[in-house]
Amino acid sequence: MTAPALRPCRLLLGGQWQDGCDTSAVLDKYSQQPWALAQVPSRDQVAASVAAAETAFRASRLDAHERGAILDRAAAILERRRDELVATMQAEAGFTQHDAANEARRGVITLRLSAEEARRCGGDFVPMEGAPGQAGRIGFTLRVPLGVVCAITPFNAPLNTVVHKVGPALAAGNAVVLKPSLHTPMTACILAEALLEAGLPAGLLSVLHGGAQVAQWLLDEPLVRFYAFTGSTEVGRAIQQRAGLRRTQMELGSIAHCIVCDDADLDQALPKIVNAAYRKAGQVCTSVQVLLVHRSRMPEAEQRLAQMVAALSFGDPRAPGTVVGPVITQAAAERIEGWIAQAMARGARRLAGGARQGSVVPPTLLADVAADTPLGCQEVFGPVMCLVPFDTMDQAIERVNSTPYGLATGVFTNRLGDALAAARRLEVGGVHINETSSSRVDLMPYGGSKDSGFGREGPHHAVREMSEERMVTLLAP
Repeated sequence: MTAPALRPCRLLLGGQWQDGCDTSAVLDKYSQQPWALAQVPSRDQVAASVAAAETAFRASRLDAHERGAILDRAAAILERRRDELVATMQAEAGFTQHDAANEARRGVITLRLSAEEARRCGGDFVPMEGAPGQAGRIGFTLRVPLGVVCAITPFNAPLNTVVHKVGPALAAGNAVVLKPSLHTPMTACILAEALLEAGLPAGLLSVLHGGAQVAQWLLDEPLVRFYAFTGSTEVGRAIQQRAGLRRTQMELGSIAHCIVCDDADLDQALPKIVNAAYRKAGQVCTSVQVLLVHRSRMPEAEQRLAQMVAALSFGDPRAPGTVVGPVITQAAAERIEGWIAQAMARGARRLAGGARQGSVVPPTLLADVAADTPLGCQEVFGPVMCLVPFDTMDQAIERVNSTPYGLATGVFTNRLGDALAAARRLEVGGVHINETSSSRVDLMPYGGSKDSGFGREGPHHAVREMSEERMVTLLAP
């Protein structure tokens, strides 16, 4: 019996789809069988893509209205290709039907938000006459594009995170060289196809597949003016060192917490927490890894959560009703399994979960996890949540702030004063009251502090990151 042909995943260079100098198999994340074949560029092709982007940027005469129209048309094209996107993400990312459909929906929304920002990106009036001796002088600022933006994106949001970088970069008038994750390259190609079909001029977008070597080559390209990266803190630190004086935006690692206070409405909180901990198999920077529960509510929360997590369907992401699919690689699943075993060897209790099945880790709930085990102090990036009791809000805040990370935290309480005090004291980029750490609306500013990075996503905010302010003054003759 002949094996099915692998889907081709080519490079986009200077507006043309091309082959590279090597190939890399893309696995179906559930079956672990080859599903697509990604072309990997040579060093010369990387340099050529950046040069083409610079040339296209210099030649582009797209005005704000035209950039917005292209992004709107691309959003409509993606909407038409929704079923293809869902099937693609189920294969290459291991997403369930629900997670893939949500990713596709949000990608369309983010493109449309980027289109709006393209049309309204502008500067400010500066009241020059407020300074002595400046009578008759007018001042204003312009927002101008930077040039070539390099976007390096992860596997866990293969459409929406890519759009959060590519959409605002194009909205601001830049050219983009995109390096998606080699685990999930096909979704990025579908986005690129949509943008080209929507009328994006050749050269303003290139797509390069590959791993760390390709990223290193991109960092060697002096024509790149801005690097937008989502990934681990370790890789982000290396990129920042190599970028030098060039601007960057970093969305890095995290250990996401949620705080459930003694007055919290558990009927409201617990379903949200379970969704936030286990969607996308826990492979979200803001997935709830540590759930801090007031000691007075711990017995009820533990009992109810154990039942809720044990009831989650897991396995084949294409099967109807599956909630938790595979993690990105079998090696990742083995690491997660090992971390669970280490925690249990140190006295942790497993309230829900079970044996790993290939690349699928059953949704796992643990209590009594030692803070100095990997699950207590490192990002698991898998379907595991740890319950930790606290007695005072000071203790809960101290636990969150004790980690080197600071991306987002959820706080469930009905006391407004406590909520606002926590919002001021928690050292994170986002505090969500009566929502989880994983609560994100695509138009809001999103990013971290400390080792979770800097800069903000969200189209309005990212357009400002990916452009610069130019001061203009005018003195009438």
